[in-house]
Amino acid sequence: MPVWRRTPPSVVVVAACLVVSACASLPPSPYSDGAEALVLAPGIEDRQPRFREILCTILEDRGSELPDLRPCDEALTRITVEPADNRGAVDLGRSDRRLVAVVVQGVGWDCFSGWLGITDSIGDHLRQFGYDSMVIPVESLSSSERNAEIIREAIMSMDSGGGEPRLVLIGYSKGAPDILTAVVEYPEIRDRIAAVVSVAGAVAGSPVADQVSQSTLELLRHWPKADCPKGDRGAMESLLPETRQAWLEDNSLPGDLPFYSLATCPEPDRVSKVLKSSYKRMAKTDARNDGMVLVVDQFIPDSGFLGCVNADHWAVAVPIARTRPNAAARYVEHNDYPREALFEAILRFVEEDLAR
Repeated sequence: MPVWRRTPPSVVVVAACLVVSACASLPPSPYSDGAEALVLAPGIEDRQPRFREILCTILEDRGSELPDLRPCDEALTRITVEPADNRGAVDLGRSDRRLVAVVVQGVGWDCFSGWLGITDSIGDHLRQFGYDSMVIPVESLSSSERNAEIIREAIMSMDSGGGEPRLVLIGYSKGAPDILTAVVEYPEIRDRIAAVVSVAGAVAGSPVADQVSQSTLELLRHWPKADCPKGDRGAMESLLPETRQAWLEDNSLPGDLPFYSLATCPEPDRVSKVLKSSYKRMAKTDARNDGMVLVVDQFIPDSGFLGCVNADHWAVAVPIARTRPNAAARYVEHNDYPREALFEAILRFVEEDLAR
């Protein structure tokens, strides 16, 4: 029996809304030779060359051991005129600091994660090299303020272990503003945090939040195997560009924590069908987007810019193709990405940078 015949009608409505107009042509690449380079905002430090070197070394060294392997030139998009970097060879040995990737996922994660049935492939990969990872189970339909409370409680319940902090908070999509809210509102967690990293973060909001209501988002609660409470029903309000930009204007990030931004900048032919409609709509404002968030809105203020991933908003973090190949073939045909290598590169970069 086809999958969609077992899916509740409300879920079909969500899928239809996402796929509409997906077959129309896409705009030309904003990253091709001759395209205007992105000028980074004041306070953003360009750290792309070293991150590129680390990721490329991992991809080349691990070879066929990694799923969804691709050449490094296809893994990262060149979006700025990159500065020179001469820090030499990349050490791929065991971690001395034993950093832990603490991931906060985005909207709807706990609604469809059960259906995805994903494995801990990233954690398994990282543990080979002395790192570790975990996911903080936030309420994916709730506001950033509510999730900041959950993040605070989760961090304070962890054994700090003494010594240097080991937690690298990694916020994907809405997880990024959830984390930023937590580190501002709860200063008691800061001495347990080694660094904060945004991955495809909706730091300054998402234009999609103007198009999707909270009640429409909550249709995800009918997704097969969904286990997501309504929470405080503030997710979409938290993602509105005016909400996030007002928050950034009213709140200063702590100066005692290092922040990093990793953006998603897919070439147009790497955007899956399910995101093409929103990609094209946002391209009328700026073709540099990932189908959900504009690239310029993915930067944490005064952060180190690690680079641009050549993957759309879902491909960088949601491994649909690995566990649901039939659904992927129909809607997310460009879902492959070497995420294990990407997370290893993030932790190795952070560890090296903290030592520096």
